[in-house]
Amino acid sequence: MSHVASMHGAVEPAESPLTPESWGKLGMWIFLAGDAVGFGTLLAGYGAMRATSGDWPRPFDVLGINLTAAMTFLLICSSVTMVKALEWLGKGDRTRARVLLFLTALGGALFVSLQAYEWTHLIHRGLHINGNPWGASLFGTSFFLVTGFHGLHVTGGVIYLLAMMRVVKRRPVPAASYNAVEIAGLYWHFVDLVWIMVFTFMYLL
Repeated sequence: MSHVASMHGAVEPAESPLTPESWGKLGMWIFLAGDAVGFGTLLAGYGAMRATSGDWPRPFDVLGINLTAAMTFLLICSSVTMVKALEWLGKGDRTRARVLLFLTALGGALFVSLQAYEWTHLIHRGLHINGNPWGASLFGTSFFLVTGFHGLHVTGGVIYLLAMMRVVKRRPVPAASYNAVEIAGLYWHFVDLVWIMVFTFMYLL
């Protein structure tokens, strides 16, 4: 065997086709896949409780729609600014990229602030995590659990985007920060997509 090996030469180990940049994207996709399962489980549980409850209130009548529609529009706009930030960074314009990242983070911060206002308003009307004046108590439990879980994701996303602004500023070569911002964009678009599902299932239907 050693003679054959010496005749044909040593076999070089195969190099991994994944670069450090693609490893980062893979890691984010794996995280998002697990997160999607978590949100899916929460929404499935909400659907099961609603289907089996005899006094589940109509969310459209109880929660209202105007404020939440504005919050949804705000998140959609923040996805647009995220795309534009990545576009300008790809062109080498770090200043515009940082401004657009800030606008994206600002949209997320406003969303969380409006959600806090909504929670305060509903709590004053009697909706609690263990009580609901309009019917099944689990309505309040599921509402605060799902929207709170998503709100934590948005808060984390805002912090993440502010960190990316620092990355873009400190790395002189735009290409060096492009991959990091692209990965952050994957997270932000996921958060926005999940909210559209939450908005549809918990406010409209």
